[in-house]
Amino acid sequence: MIYLKLFITFFKIGLFTFGGGYAMIPLIQHEIVINNQWIDAATFTDIIAVSQMTPGPIGINSATYVGYTVTGSVWGAAVATIAVSLPSFIIILLITALYNQFKKNRWFEAALRGIRPVVLGLIASAAILLVTKENFRDWTSWAIFIAAFIATQWGKLNPILVIIAAGIAGYLIY
Repeated sequence: MIYLKLFITFFKIGLFTFGGGYAMIPLIQHEIVINNQWIDAATFTDIIAVSQMTPGPIGINSATYVGYTVTGSVWGAAVATIAVSLPSFIIILLITALYNQFKKNRWFEAALRGIRPVVLGLIASAAILLVTKENFRDWTSWAIFIAAFIATQWGKLNPILVIIAAGIAGYLIY
């Protein structure tokens, strides 16, 4: 039964999320932490951090991690991963088949223009969700955050170097 519930939950997340993995974070959090109570908020934050550090899309990495955590098995990880990916796969197949017919349609273009701001709002919501007391418990956390932001936005440093430097700083400080 847990595998079916896991599949339905992640299929719904994959079906109703536009804008990629970061836009998925609020919906994943709502379904996993609030609705199903499979994990707590602190564990969810850890899952997002691990999902960001590992190769691959954050939504798929999160699904895999949650699936394994909830079921304790590789099968749970596989079910959640397939479920979150399947809607996008089906939608892309349909869009590919129909895109040339609809690309000049003004209703289709209007719908895409309307979706873009929502995607940005979902990504901003994910960023706000990650700014919690567990992540920013002292001034040092804020200092690391600000330094990483400045280094990537204005310093144009490679994000990998910033992650490594932040890990070293965290190790030395905490």
